[in-house]
Amino acid sequence: MIALAAVAATLVARGRASAAPPSGPLTDWTARDLAAAIAARQVSAVEVTRAFLDRIEAVNPQVNAIIALRERAAILDDAQAADRAVASGAALGALHGLPHAVKDLEPVAGLPWTEGSPIFAHQVAAQDGIVAERLRRAGVTFIGKTNTPEFGLGSHSYNPVWGVTRNPWNRSLSAGGSSGGAAVALATRMAPLADGSDYGGSLRNPAGWNNVFGFRTSAGRIPTEGRDDWLAAPSVTGPMARNVGDLALMLSVMAGWDPRAPLSMESDPAVLRSVEPAAMRGKRIAWSGDFGGKVPFDPGVLDVCRQAVDRFAAMGAHVEEAVPDYPVAQVWRAFVGLRHFHTGAGMLALYNDPARRALLKPEAVWEIEGGFALSAYDVAALSAIHTGWSRAVAALLRRYDYWIVPTAQVFPFPVEQHWPKTVGGQTMQTYHEWMQAVCLVTLSGCPALAVPAGFNPGGLPMGVQIVAPVHGEAACLAAAAAYEAAAGEILARRPAI
Repeated sequence: MIALAAVAATLVARGRASAAPPSGPLTDWTARDLAAAIAARQVSAVEVTRAFLDRIEAVNPQVNAIIALRERAAILDDAQAADRAVASGAALGALHGLPHAVKDLEPVAGLPWTEGSPIFAHQVAAQDGIVAERLRRAGVTFIGKTNTPEFGLGSHSYNPVWGVTRNPWNRSLSAGGSSGGAAVALATRMAPLADGSDYGGSLRNPAGWNNVFGFRTSAGRIPTEGRDDWLAAPSVTGPMARNVGDLALMLSVMAGWDPRAPLSMESDPAVLRSVEPAAMRGKRIAWSGDFGGKVPFDPGVLDVCRQAVDRFAAMGAHVEEAVPDYPVAQVWRAFVGLRHFHTGAGMLALYNDPARRALLKPEAVWEIEGGFALSAYDVAALSAIHTGWSRAVAALLRRYDYWIVPTAQVFPFPVEQHWPKTVGGQTMQTYHEWMQAVCLVTLSGCPALAVPAGFNPGGLPMGVQIVAPVHGEAACLAAAAAYEAAAGEILARRPAI
């Protein structure tokens, strides 16, 4: 495993500190180039912000990714303040002057905070959450929020407050979720960076379906109030970006210990900021595919994912089909039960109020009521399975440097569909079973970085997860940087929108 202390600033220097700014539309620049140009007064924060607002005005009505957009004049006032800070010679944050929309599960002071629920349709956040606080300190200009399913439940971003987010590669199809709005905002060049959260694939599934990068980090790498308590759920926050250098930059801003999150860990922002691409020759990679036939996939998904695996092999990596030595069916049972427990614990007060219970989506009610059947002994038994699985994955990653798994079991489905009812000819029993392969990675506790794998013959994207040992974010970034250099033709593709 690559030590965090060995992570250098190579990609930052390579993608950010050039003598002259890049050419082309500002919305196509990397976040690193934009931040560097603003700091060097080669372009103003107002110019950058105006370019992205113009892009949002032209594109967002077609995809509905950015919601709760602030008034343009107020946003530009903030951008002008950012330019004044540059002119004054003040110390600047790593993201100074960049426009940013936060996923609507995270509170941002003064902005709507609905979580996609009609219960909170008119709620405005009184203060920043930890992630928003760090983004504000880094110098972003908040422009609004990104769309998510109600309470983040499900990998399809629709809700009764803001509507559905559409996939820019085919607007009749789902953008994924729950960070679907964030992924689409990136893919369509409406935002330079994005943030998201992930329990059952919410950073990884939409990244795969939108040809961008999403990073589920180890528990505690990025502190979040309410998720890092002493009875922690496997929910984390993480960065999303269009390239690995920007992803690392965003991670460096989000990561680090906070006293409000007692299980969070120390992280040196300078160390996390970027990474030297790994030399893949001789690296050992485990490819799980369909987990030895235990997890169903729709036709064509594994074919596209295998293209990504083949790129690693072409770089000299040794790829073998392998799965953790633990019964997958038991792990899935543990995931379903623990999800009941965590969801119920967080939403019980809403359920106990009949008026608010009537406004909950059926999947939320199902999760909460599923928790009623669990005793403390049941939760302990499920937690033991969780531990056994994580140890089996750790054993796998002592034999291999990386573990590669698809980001979804199906390609994007029609927006009218709540969730796929069948996958690979098998009937799905729950609203999230079609994301089983991603949920299994969740329970490993490992960092998982979603990278674009390619496209099917119909032009729909798919991704794979690069998984490294717990706390191995640097190793994930290093492999992703090497992959990025080998997958230029895939990353260069853009939706026609």
